This record gives sequence, C-alpha cells and structure tokens, in this order.
Amino acid sequence: MAAATANQTIGPFWHLIEDATWADLTRFGAEGERIVLTGTLFDGTGAIVTDAAIEIWQTSPEVSDRFPGFGRCRTDGSGSFRFTTLKPGPVAGFGNALQAPHVAISIFARGLLKALTTRLYFQDERLNETDPVLSLIEDEAGRRSLIARKISPDTWRLDIRLQGDGETVFMEI
Repeated sequence: MAAATANQTIGPFWHLIEDATWADLTRFGAEGERIVLTGTLFDGTGAIVTDAAIEIWQTSPEVSDRFPGFGRCRTDGSGSFRFTTLKPGPVAGFGNALQAPHVAISIFARGLLKALTTRLYFQDERLNETDPVLSLIEDEAGRRSLIARKISPDTWRLDIRLQGDGETVFMEI
C-alpha cells in the first residue's frame, strides 16, 4: 500500500486546527465590524461531521499585519465550526461587476481526497442579486445553500451539507 500524498490528507498541518486562536481572524487587533461565522457540517446521510477542518479566506478587508484574511478551525463534537472575523465588503469581480461580500470556505474531511471549496454570502445583501459567481448557479435552492442567515446582530450561520438533500454548492477551482 502506498503512502498517502498531500492531496489525500491534511498532513502536517492538522495540528493547526487544535489551536483555537486560528479561528479568530481579529486576534492581532484588526479593526472593523467584528462578526461571528458559525454553522454545522453534515455528511451525505445527514450525520454531523465531527472531525473536519474548515478554512476561511477573505480578500476584504485587505490583509494586513492586524488582519490575516485566513482562519482555520475544526468541527467540534456537535459538528459545529465558529470563526470570529471582520465583515467583508464588496470586491472587484469580472469586468465592471462587483462581487457581493463573501467569504471563501474550504473543507477537509474524511473521505475527501481533495478539499471542497464553497462560499458564504450574507442574507439580504443587495449585491447578491448581481454577484457574477452566485449568478452562475441556476438552481434557486443551490444559491440559497450559500447564503448565511443572520441569527443575532453580529452572528451569521451557514450549515454545510456535503451530499444529498439540501447539498451545498461547491466550486471547481
């Protein structure tokens, strides 16, 4: 049996999800509208996934010494993930189009040979209607699978389903 390759495992970086500070993108003193992004990860049967690594990436606000634009955490015993970050703004899209505020998400989990990539958009954001990436998804339910709902003044929730009914839309990169 051959050894697992980098595409088959999160490899030497798994230890980074044990450090909860990686889930706080404001830990270096970033200033702006602080928000919490949370959700639960479900597999194809609807069972929670308790051993996954979730990464988020943002291009807005701009990366700096105070804001890394990147975070990582593990799903806990209830399949939940939680990040503290700054609310993103619109970013340049294709041509003159603006992309709606969003956060890129990567999922590393058992049974996945490559990370799954998706996006989190924010409920009631006017640019969602014209976002050039979100507009590529023809199925209304598929588009809704990327829209986080506001559950408190500073907290947004997006549950992610890897397969089956209500499957989250994943991007090819």
